[in-house]
Amino acid sequence: MSESKSRTRPAGGRTGDGEVETTGVEKVLAVVLGIFIAIGVIWGYYKLDEVAKPDSTYSYVSDQQLLGADEFSTIEKHRQASRAVQDARQEQRAARRGMVLRRENYRTALDADEPAAELQAEYVAAQARFAAASRDLAAAVAVEEKVRSEAKEAREQLDEQRQDAAAKADDERVKHDRIVFLLRLGLLVLMLAGSYRLLLRLRSQNPRYVPAALAWIGATALLAIVMATDYTESYIEFEEIGPLAISVAGVALTFAAFVALQRFLAKRLPVRRVRRGECPFCGFPVRGKPHCEGCGRAVIADCSSCQQDRRVGTARCGYCGNA
Repeated sequence: MSESKSRTRPAGGRTGDGEVETTGVEKVLAVVLGIFIAIGVIWGYYKLDEVAKPDSTYSYVSDQQLLGADEFSTIEKHRQASRAVQDARQEQRAARRGMVLRRENYRTALDADEPAAELQAEYVAAQARFAAASRDLAAAVAVEEKVRSEAKEAREQLDEQRQDAAAKADDERVKHDRIVFLLRLGLLVLMLAGSYRLLLRLRSQNPRYVPAALAWIGATALLAIVMATDYTESYIEFEEIGPLAISVAGVALTFAAFVALQRFLAKRLPVRRVRRGECPFCGFPVRGKPHCEGCGRAVIADCSSCQQDRRVGTARCGYCGNA
């Protein structure tokens, strides 16, 4: 291998077919550029979730906010009455246990012919406490039964209000998720369309910066993967149509970019073939004759400006320099 071939080509050097060769350093810089673009774009992707975010979604609404003052007061009265019944029932149980204990002590003393006057007094007092606890329990039960029907109606109304609030919150969440999805899809489409347009533009005007466009395309592809994963696993409303919409948009734009690139390459192909000494129509080697030996078409024609011989497919005339 000769010394000239073993040397590393400089950035922007051209290979034999007229294409710009990308060096290893440029490829590394393109990868780093794509990473930083992806970081910024993905950050913006997640910040879009804050757009049109409803304040009431997933927030707790108290009973007092859902009901009127009278209905809320009725429910509170029933809660207090229910707690009073529970407390009175516990007091009655405690009084019954104390009464049974003192009764057994009193009977034991009587069976043993021991003095039992004090035990008798304790037993009588325990009976009085049990009776008082029973009266308190009966009164608490009566109060609870009195407010129970009114509280039942208020609770039914509260349940309806909570269902309405939950339905409203769900509607707001769905609306928010739909808006965010469309914004994120728009961001992806904008990134993809912009990157393809930049690639085609640089491909035709400044090929040395094509790696920058490729870095943009790589970052956009990474954003598409993040979005497809997000809407497949995390979002219920779009778990099926989300990845499909991303796929359709990506396929459509990529196919359009592919078609545009093929048209661009088709325009460039005759120039490349002429540069390699080939027929601009079929690619057969031209050996200094006015017609191609492969397809028979003329490869030399008169220049429209100076009427000198000009190779067909060249961008400019070699005599006058005009296009």
